[in-house]
Amino acid sequence: MARRSAKARSPLSVLREPPIPEFHQERARKSYEALLEAAASLFAAHGYDAVGTPEIANEAGVSVGTFYRYFDDKREVYLEIMRRMMVAAYEQTIERLTPEQFVGRARHETISAAVDLLFQQVMTSPALTRSFMEMSLRDPEVAQLRRAFEQVSVQRLSALIAAITPLPDPEAFAYVLYGAAMQCAYGLVVQLVPTTIDRQRARAALTAFIERALFAAE
Repeated sequence: MARRSAKARSPLSVLREPPIPEFHQERARKSYEALLEAAASLFAAHGYDAVGTPEIANEAGVSVGTFYRYFDDKREVYLEIMRRMMVAAYEQTIERLTPEQFVGRARHETISAAVDLLFQQVMTSPALTRSFMEMSLRDPEVAQLRRAFEQVSVQRLSALIAAITPLPDPEAFAYVLYGAAMQCAYGLVVQLVPTTIDRQRARAALTAFIERALFAAE
């Protein structure tokens, strides 16, 4: 099953465009989903390079021939796993970052909730997130997925910031905020920070930092 070549598309189309085959039998659909589930588990546990198609097929309980019925190689299954992960992260976190979701909340609560949603994106599947970040530096299509997610995240954050404070450049501030939150969460996931600093302390500190930056003149 050949993938379509990467073309210039909107960020949302990159995230939502599903190259899912048509299934004529329920058994075929179950085999396809089992391969994706098995590959995700193996990639999370061992990383991309240490996993091969025989291991994926064996973990899924199907033959190697069945694997190649749906995927050209392990890179293709990896891309589909990452695309699904980004879509789920968008729907569960970023899609909720709209001004309407924060009507009636105090500004500190609004910022804290936004930071928590961004943290969730990284920490829901920490092992796969780590793999995704590493592979985005090596593979252009994984990098495209990462850029798409970053773009829609910054767009949402920019609209939220513009709704709560009259900053001259909310888009640039949103980019910095997103980068700070992602780097902070990623540092916690891969244990780049002191073990005494947990998610709650990091989120509280980042919330306070952002609040002071947004409302420095008050």
